[in-house]
Amino acid sequence: MNFAKGLLFKCGAAVASSNGTPANQSGKIRLNYKSEYLELNGSNLVVTIPNVQKDWVVTVVCKTASSKTSRGLYASANIDGTTGFGTKSTSLTTCTGTVTEAGNVTLTTTDGGMLIYSISVKDPNSIVPDPVDPDESNKVNNAVSRDTYKNQMFVTTNSGSVKYYNTEDLTKVTFEGDKTIVVPAKAGAENDEFNATVKELSFAKAAERGESGEVTEKGITITESKGWQESAYAKWTLLSDTKSYNVYVKGGQYADYTKVDQQLVRNYGSYGRVDVVGLKAGNYSLKVVAVDASGAETSAYGIADNLKVVNYDRQGFAHKGISDGVGAYNNDGTLKAGAKVLYVTKNTFKTIKASLSDGKKPVEYTGIGDILLAKQKGQDKTPLAVRVIGEIKTADAGDQLKTDQKGLLLKGNSETTVMNVTIEGIGDDACFNGFGLGIINGTNVEVRNMAFFNQGSSNDNMEIKGTQHIWVHNNDYFYGEKGSGDHGKGDGSLDSKDGASFCTFSYNHYHDTGKSNLCGMKKETVDNLICYHHNWFDHSDSRHPRVRTSSVHIWNNYYDGVAKYGVGVTMGASVFVESNYFRNTKYPMMISKQGTDAKGDGTFSGESGGVLKAYGNIFAEKSKYFSYITWKNSNTDFDAYEVASPSETVPSSVVAKAGGTSYNNFDTDASKMYAYTPDAAVDVPAKVTGFYGAGRLNQGDIHYTFNNATDDADYGRCAGLDNILSSYKTGLVNIFGDESASSGETGSGSTEGGSTGGSGEGTGSGEGGSTGGSTGGSEGGSTVTPIEGTVTCSFATDGTLSNTAFALTGTKKNVRKESTTIEGVTYSASLKMEEGTEVSFTTSQKMTLYVYYGVSGAKTNVKVDGVKQAGAPTTVVLEAGAHKITKGEATTIALIKLVPVTE
Repeated sequence: MNFAKGLLFKCGAAVASSNGTPANQSGKIRLNYKSEYLELNGSNLVVTIPNVQKDWVVTVVCKTASSKTSRGLYASANIDGTTGFGTKSTSLTTCTGTVTEAGNVTLTTTDGGMLIYSISVKDPNSIVPDPVDPDESNKVNNAVSRDTYKNQMFVTTNSGSVKYYNTEDLTKVTFEGDKTIVVPAKAGAENDEFNATVKELSFAKAAERGESGEVTEKGITITESKGWQESAYAKWTLLSDTKSYNVYVKGGQYADYTKVDQQLVRNYGSYGRVDVVGLKAGNYSLKVVAVDASGAETSAYGIADNLKVVNYDRQGFAHKGISDGVGAYNNDGTLKAGAKVLYVTKNTFKTIKASLSDGKKPVEYTGIGDILLAKQKGQDKTPLAVRVIGEIKTADAGDQLKTDQKGLLLKGNSETTVMNVTIEGIGDDACFNGFGLGIINGTNVEVRNMAFFNQGSSNDNMEIKGTQHIWVHNNDYFYGEKGSGDHGKGDGSLDSKDGASFCTFSYNHYHDTGKSNLCGMKKETVDNLICYHHNWFDHSDSRHPRVRTSSVHIWNNYYDGVAKYGVGVTMGASVFVESNYFRNTKYPMMISKQGTDAKGDGTFSGESGGVLKAYGNIFAEKSKYFSYITWKNSNTDFDAYEVASPSETVPSSVVAKAGGTSYNNFDTDASKMYAYTPDAAVDVPAKVTGFYGAGRLNQGDIHYTFNNATDDADYGRCAGLDNILSSYKTGLVNIFGDESASSGETGSGSTEGGSTGGSGEGTGSGEGGSTGGSTGGSEGGSTVTPIEGTVTCSFATDGTLSNTAFALTGTKKNVRKESTTIEGVTYSASLKMEEGTEVSFTTSQKMTLYVYYGVSGAKTNVKVDGVKQAGAPTTVVLEAGAHKITKGEATTIALIKLVPVTE
């Protein structure tokens, strides 16, 4: 109360607000003790400063209570020579003036609600001592800037200040009573001393940078090579007398050197580059061989060995109940059996061709937009890997942009339409410049290693509606075109709505985006399950995410200088915010119409609130505007209910102030939650900004360094980044080979490609040989696919199988249209097991067979290789070889799954 001591107030009685807030919660004057300001809620409220002497100076720091409405504070007539008084603004304003006549000074909110941060009345002739710095007595000479590529120690003081030290530069830290002493390793350097001001010491590991390969050069100079996440790349100096290059890969699923698809081998003018994707974890070698004008390989080659490949992080709701991988790839990173690979460039976007089933026969489609729409009815469940190469502009796309926001569209007729689609960028420069991506309905979709920017000001970079089991990761999101109002940076970066569920949004990099993640619209229920983890919100403004209704897990994200707010919760949502790192984030967490959000006019369009559970988060480099109110601070006006451990449940008595909903404790319900292992919050910045962190490979080809001193609090467009995006031009010159050639890869984890070549290194023939399949973009040329890796097979209403590694070889091939949900995925039809029904397949290793029955299948048994087997699901271990499933008793089969046996 000291803040208002001696002030007089004149205002009317409180009344209920138009948005439903009762009168007893609509006070005209409120003291916000947490963020230390006085709230004047309404027009023509008068604050009186009594008995002010002539020539004294009155200074008031204030701001409009509405972020969208310019307002001012008006002083009485006995204040002259004013600056700021009576000036309307949406920004923080310092108002000053000199008293011309002794007496009372009044301040009036003529335009509407205002926030008063400080009022100062000073005699200009008096001597005023300088303000006391709580850290002034500390002696700090060896601290450095934050560097995620160094192992560092953080010293956090009671005032919230953080000092950073590279651990390699320190000898030790000692404690003498209340004093903390940091001893540097440098000879002759003085110790740093903190006098009874240290709140905590913490340590952060350095970000990983990736390991370079070991190079052998026989005429070709390898300049750079590394393994990444399920991929590896190499760059080399181009030879003047060489027309092209062949590249071979060995390691992991490749026992011998195997030629990669020619579209992966590209020319960047001064260097060549290859990126090989679809790799399981392991060590790999890439061999680059020169090709002369006649098409023959020369004796010049270069090899990069010991390229370490790791798996993507598949933790999250998208993989809940999915054993064979989301999208076109298995969980080990290899392509699924029978997958098709399509290479999309600026030259092939409109002309690429692929053959997909319409339920009755194969149909050839032209243009990537039409190819993706051919998946709409769910008749073709073939896994499809769409590999984007280089920059693609709106002009390159022609009539292939099918969304209502003028973007590329993948759409299913319903939420259960099986897509099995991965859209992925190749290398570090794949991008859509001028348009985005829309995904409507369907299940089993992945988007990775792409960049999106310069889309229309009212269009989203990515919009997801109703999709189930979707995994969006390792993408870069930038500005859209500049629009009016809140579209100054374009519209949403990655929005999910209309009942989307089992979604994982992870390892994405948001570059100063305005509206980063909308999560939910009006169709959601508390059963919509979504998670955000290991994302880098890099000076972005808001919606990280903004959640309606759904159950959302937000963990291990790096909030790096967030100007407006971090997580926003409305409309009965339950949100668990765990082990995130908030660096200079103004409002880390907000619930609509309570706590921090209730200080002004509200952020969330008057929507009711939800409940937010928090654990293990770090708040670093807090500004004076920082606000975070826990339930322990206020049982009604809180931002978050903090728990002592992640397994602690939130009591049902903890409810949203507006709406009265409670927390549903989804995160402690094993039937809903996925398995995960969070990193310590202190390690999040290094991990998220490291080599295996957020964004594209090598953090993409668009790099901009923000100035924290100015950009942390600025939510306008950054001119430097804007210039880079508006003038962006890809460095890709061309592909060494035919852009329209069919892929030679084979899915299901087997060797991707065709036969291997000769064994003589440097003999001119190279190691490797011809590629595999040659029709319809399909990977592999054989009609009989020996099964490796985890695979599944389901049935369409027209009798077609989702996986070409299985075949109906009997006389009866009838299906029943019925919906059966298995491990979170709904299948639309089941195979009738009758006399004469026969499913044939061949395994290349020892595997476990699982047979799942349709809802009409009262009998849960079949014959496997002539032997009757029972169980729900029926489970049988099979040796490598040919196998058949036939009728035991009359029943229906909805799904067949094969999983390798690990011995």
